[in-house]
Amino acid sequence: MQQRNNSTNVDQGRVIISSRSNPAVKAIRALSSRKQRDNTGRFFVEGLHLVAAAVQQHAQVETCVVAPELLTSAFGRELARSLIHSGAHMTEVTAEVFQSLATKEQAQGIGIVAHQRWQELARVRPEAGQCWVALDTVQYPGNLGTILRTCDAVGGAGVILLGNTTDPYDPSAVRASMGAIFSQRLARASFAEFGAWCGRQHITVVGTSPAAELDYRGLDYQPPLVLLMGSEPRGLSREQQALCDVMVNIPMVGHSDSLNLAVATGIMLYEVFNQQRGAS
Repeated sequence: MQQRNNSTNVDQGRVIISSRSNPAVKAIRALSSRKQRDNTGRFFVEGLHLVAAAVQQHAQVETCVVAPELLTSAFGRELARSLIHSGAHMTEVTAEVFQSLATKEQAQGIGIVAHQRWQELARVRPEAGQCWVALDTVQYPGNLGTILRTCDAVGGAGVILLGNTTDPYDPSAVRASMGAIFSQRLARASFAEFGAWCGRQHITVVGTSPAAELDYRGLDYQPPLVLLMGSEPRGLSREQQALCDVMVNIPMVGHSDSLNLAVATGIMLYEVFNQQRGAS
């Protein structure tokens, strides 16, 4: 027998939320706001690939959200069981409610509320062979997520966010990261804090500028190092360039006068990666 009220369906002991205004659903939906993510230290992701990445990287998952009608994948059901076994709370919702939380039209019926992971830069100790990326005032979540994905692909140490940056836990950044949000280390700091950290750790800082004389392929990249990449519209300021141990340029022969930040960072990361592969 099935009973119905304005928020749940109850079927043989299972409670399936059927109202978008249910408090638990509203709390999850509120995580689409950066203010709420910052206040709670949590974020919501949905989809098989991202949830699988969270499980693989042992993310701290608070809640597993499942729409039984949509979760037709055996792999997805196994993910849900794994999360519940690890201690996550199970919240079951109807397909309609899940669609109200999802960012994709073809929702796959599984999502998670997870804890954000931040490291205090002053406590980070770079290890030999590591390459970090520092981003100044990055504005676009898609760019940030793509950089996280590329950094993960080359075995990068993580990303340091300087100044007033976009949120790496923004849904667009999380999707663009393709799961790297769970594997990459994240730190945030002011430029002064970053400069002091680099000095204490004796890290080589490499920056990019179209005016630099040295081609980016002409430098011997010796980790531990940091690639300092400027903001999308302005690049590196004079103060930021002064912090760098060396400045390099990425040649361009077309009509465009600059590269997309994620593309430029990817070029630099793969040069470091290829040099390390050649040396091994």
